[in-house]
Amino acid sequence: MAPTTDDRKQLHVAMFPWLAFGHIIPFLQLSKFIAQKGHKVSFLLTTRNIKRLPTLPSDLEPLINLVQLTLPHVNELPTHAEATMDVRTDDIPHLKKAFDGLRPQVTRFLEKESPDWIIYDFAPYWLPQIAAGLGISRALFYIINAWFLAFFGPLPEEVVNGSDDQKTVDDFLTPPSWIPFPNSLCYRKHEAKWAVNSSLVNASGVTDMYRSQMVIKGSECVFIRYCYEFEPQWLTLAEELNHIPVVPVGLLPPETGTTAGDEKNETWMTIKNWLDSQQTGHVVYVALGSEVMMSNTQIGELALGLELSGLPFFWALRKPAGSIESDSVELPNGFIERTRNRGMVLMSWVPQSQILSHESVGGFLTHCGWGSIVEGLMFGHPLIMLPFLVDQGLNARVLVEKQVGIEVPRNEEDGSFTRDLVARSLASVIVDEGKIYKANAMAWGRIFGDKKLHKKYVDNFINYLEKQRCDAGIYHRV
Repeated sequence: MAPTTDDRKQLHVAMFPWLAFGHIIPFLQLSKFIAQKGHKVSFLLTTRNIKRLPTLPSDLEPLINLVQLTLPHVNELPTHAEATMDVRTDDIPHLKKAFDGLRPQVTRFLEKESPDWIIYDFAPYWLPQIAAGLGISRALFYIINAWFLAFFGPLPEEVVNGSDDQKTVDDFLTPPSWIPFPNSLCYRKHEAKWAVNSSLVNASGVTDMYRSQMVIKGSECVFIRYCYEFEPQWLTLAEELNHIPVVPVGLLPPETGTTAGDEKNETWMTIKNWLDSQQTGHVVYVALGSEVMMSNTQIGELALGLELSGLPFFWALRKPAGSIESDSVELPNGFIERTRNRGMVLMSWVPQSQILSHESVGGFLTHCGWGSIVEGLMFGHPLIMLPFLVDQGLNARVLVEKQVGIEVPRNEEDGSFTRDLVARSLASVIVDEGKIYKANAMAWGRIFGDKKLHKKYVDNFINYLEKQRCDAGIYHRV
């Protein structure tokens, strides 16, 4: 039994995310839930990234300590680069090398503060052993979903850095043999290079596979952004393959609705006024995240596909990761003028949840990051899928099977796509046979957007934290 409210003592939980805002924000979200239960949180992050965080709620500020870490300098990284959004994709291994340089600072923090739990990301392969030596409970928080955790197979008896059994692209083009139920979980040829590279030693000195496997092997459990109500068989399989409890924390849907000050936010009011002028359920929201690096050719085909579709659209077009001032995003000549009456393009941060919650939005053209999928489906929006990186292609395969949208057809070899196929995909989801996608997305929206359900998952997660330390007879002394 978990301790009751009366006999529950305060825990001290340290959180240590990887240096990507798609990871940092879910870690912060979970931290807030822990603090809401009266527990103390130390959020370990580099100085510049701490300055980029959203403001903490005033009632939680006393309970969440933002612990500033100094990221060691690595020659190959731009000055002040502290997150994946600051570097090009090819330079991420150098960011991992800098991240590994945080080891002495994190160790000193753990030795001095002795938290009850340390919850970390996939990257610090060196951390579980340090925490275990200090008697600190340790867990991986897996911000992606259960099928991605299961995709790479059984945890080996002995984890090694690099492998004689080197994988090839062809190894990832069919569903893995260890998945015992029907599925279409595999990469396209143009996506599989990432999977192959994950087992190669990179500039950080270790493989990404080694990081993940060492972190899992050294953890007492895995907390995962998932729920049993959506494809539960993947949770069971992930637990069996990794020989470790896999505990869902729910989908962590973002807070929605207007807040005080929205009326003073000029960006949001400009967007809202435009959305208010559009027909209900007809606008395509286009957002491919800040990590995706599209070429100007791809941007051009996407733009012309939007134009060709004839549909109204709102496009949150961000500069690619690691862009510098001189890098330009080139839209086709005359595109803005030709689509001015039915399209809006913003090249800056936009409030995604507020846009998706607007009644004029009828579909979401997405890169299929797990966080964006959660946001899109919680509002019941069918998806037009254009995946690029890491887990995104696998996510698209599962969601196509669930018939909540379709994937834009692409060249298998190089991943290129055409304006015609973009336009046709948009029409299929928003206009032609869109009813079935909309109905399925709405049905799953009742699960993805169920705040009570996901609050229950968070409560169970915190009970788990409390119970494990209670069973061990150890609490942080306040």
